Amino acid sequence: MSSLPPSLATLRFDAQTGLAPAIIQDAATGQVLMLGYLNAEAWAQTQREGRVTFFSRSKNRLWTKGESSGNYLSVVSLHIDCDADTVLIRAIPAGPTCHRGTVSCFEQADQVAVPSVPVGFLAELERLIQERKSFPERSPSSYTVSLFKKGMPKIAQKVGEEAVETVIDAVAGHRESLPGEIADLLYHLLVLMAAANLPMQEVIEVLRERHRLPNTRHLLGA
Repeated sequence: MSSLPPSLATLRFDAQTGLAPAIIQDAATGQVLMLGYLNAEAWAQTQREGRVTFFSRSKNRLWTKGESSGNYLSVVSLHIDCDADTVLIRAIPAGPTCHRGTVSCFEQADQVAVPSVPVGFLAELERLIQERKSFPERSPSSYTVSLFKKGMPKIAQKVGEEAVETVIDAVAGHRESLPGEIADLLYHLLVLMAAANLPMQEVIEVLRERHRLPNTRHLLGA
């Protein structure tokens, strides 16, 4: 069952149609999956059950996405816009969202599909690491908390160790263990960034700027 803030009940519905548009976004990748419409009953059921339920204008009834295909949309969070008449629903899809079998309803047949990368999880992990840094008393036995207590020298040492282990596995062709080593490296890099008060957004902006500059585009393979 989903536990959502009572304030979300303030969504306003169109006076004539009784509907409000809902944009569905993959909570892990950030990809926009579809657009649907809610009436008050569908809105209440979505909050209550934690699965996206629309009012289907073609069927003229409530329609839980995935009720026939099994490709449900599990609600992660709900965000009403500034005018309180549209909602963004961040969800985890159980399968392709579109009836054509594509991940998103906005994918076209003549377009190359963009791989869905769960970059949103890195942002969630960054948030959690920052929480461990700011409120260590909440999770005193956390490994992340222990790293912050040991300070930057230990954190930097761990990044170096994980980088070496990643390189060794890559050069040796250890494909099975390489994802784990890269995961360790990424995690410790995020801890180092938090310790240095460096948000991931600053690093992304540097990458974007380099991508825009002609003399550095080769760095990103563009």
